[in-house]
Amino acid sequence: MSARSIPIAFLVAALAAVILAQSAIPIRARSRNQAPSRVRPAFPIGVPIEIKAPLGLPPVPIPADNPPTRETVALGRKLFFDPIFSRDNSISCASCHDPNAGFADPRTVSLGVGGLRGTRNAPTVLNSAYNEFQFWDGRAASLEEQAEGPVQNPVEFVHSLAGVERKLAANAEYVRLFEEAWGTGKITYEMVGKSLASFERTLVSGNSPFDRYYYGGDENAISESAKRGLRFFLNPSLKAANCISCHRIDTHFATFTEARFHNTGVAVDPVTRAILDPGRVAIDGNQRLTGAFRTMTLRDIALTAPYMHDGSISTLEEVVDFYFQSGRANPFLSNDMPRVGLTDIPAGEQPQAKKDLVEFLKTLTGDVPPDSGPPGN
Repeated sequence: MSARSIPIAFLVAALAAVILAQSAIPIRARSRNQAPSRVRPAFPIGVPIEIKAPLGLPPVPIPADNPPTRETVALGRKLFFDPIFSRDNSISCASCHDPNAGFADPRTVSLGVGGLRGTRNAPTVLNSAYNEFQFWDGRAASLEEQAEGPVQNPVEFVHSLAGVERKLAANAEYVRLFEEAWGTGKITYEMVGKSLASFERTLVSGNSPFDRYYYGGDENAISESAKRGLRFFLNPSLKAANCISCHRIDTHFATFTEARFHNTGVAVDPVTRAILDPGRVAIDGNQRLTGAFRTMTLRDIALTAPYMHDGSISTLEEVVDFYFQSGRANPFLSNDMPRVGLTDIPAGEQPQAKKDLVEFLKTLTGDVPPDSGPPGN
């Protein structure tokens, strides 16, 4: 058959088949020259430092790809207190993690650019290096990842990672500091997040009166009331307020936290009984964790009022009352919540038990590292 005798329709169909077959091949697979170049992960340079854990705390976990250096910690400290992250240069990390309030937010819920109102209270950054998850709902797995969230949040910094990179690159001082900490080249948000994380890992608070008593053997470090509160806290036989099941105290150290999430009923509207904040279920889809939030550390708790994810409880006394009342009933209430009425504790002993427990919680205020405030202070 000659070329002239092939029907035009057949030629068109064949040509179309070739084009379709080629278009089905991913663009990057058609030519090796079109493959994007890989960006080498940022790795700190400078003088390595050791972050020493104080009495009562375990060694500080350090990721292999972000060992702390003198330069990255100093840079992270400067960034933490600089409002450059916000779109209008009005707020910084320290605006919601106030050093004068235990690096937490003394307001009920945190406020963003232009006074935009959030829905949760900013938790303390102190000892956040020991958290297996970050944020109340655990949506970040590391401090480095956590550093990306507020920048992009539409009611916090109202900015973008690329926008922060541009602002830093236009600042001669930051260009110099990033070169000293990370080497020459483009400033990336990976460097920003790692610098912030390295500074935050230095914010370890221990050597509290509790630590000096429990781990240091100083019998005079805490009061007799606090000692009774500690015995109450440690009692694993209670079918009621079994504090130790969630706020860990180990043989050689105590983080007073764990990796689980619990529904205590705080997220339940007391009138309508509706769940006002989905909590962890919005992250992992586990319906059993509806209205559940991360177990927060009790260290420095006397400094970090108000309490709970929504800042709805003002004092430690009210927090203890809340748990003595077994939280707020709902279908997703944690199995670790105390029984209604605390039947294992005689009613006549409960008022003193509450006072003792509060006195114990006050002994958990530790020593904050001296180089943790704004640079220059």
